Amino acid sequence: MIFSVKAPIPGFESIKEVELEKFDDFFVKFISKSDTTVFTLINPFMIRSYEFEIPEYFRALLDINEKTNILILNIMIIATPIETSTINFIAPLVFNVDNGSVAQVVFRCKPIP
Repeated sequence: MIFSVKAPIPGFESIKEVELEKFDDFFVKFISKSDTTVFTLINPFMIRSYEFEIPEYFRALLDINEKTNILILNIMIIATPIETSTINFIAPLVFNVDNGSVAQVVFRCKPIP
């Protein structure tokens, strides 16, 4: 499915449209239709307890309500050995499957004392 990017993805502002290609219940390939960027995405709910509130700005931007079919995925950097791979839990990608839109919600980190 093709998704329209509704807010610039930090560091990848040129990406305007993306396609998702599902591998399995865990992994999805994120393919930019605007350039050669490809990400590996992961379903965070398959590997840990994960929850957050979608801020109102993004709810409005993506036209999300209580009946909207949404998909939450996180960018994963796969490394060798696999144990050193990382997942960006601070900035999930929120997809509105019903209208084909996506935005990355970037949460602020609290400073470590």
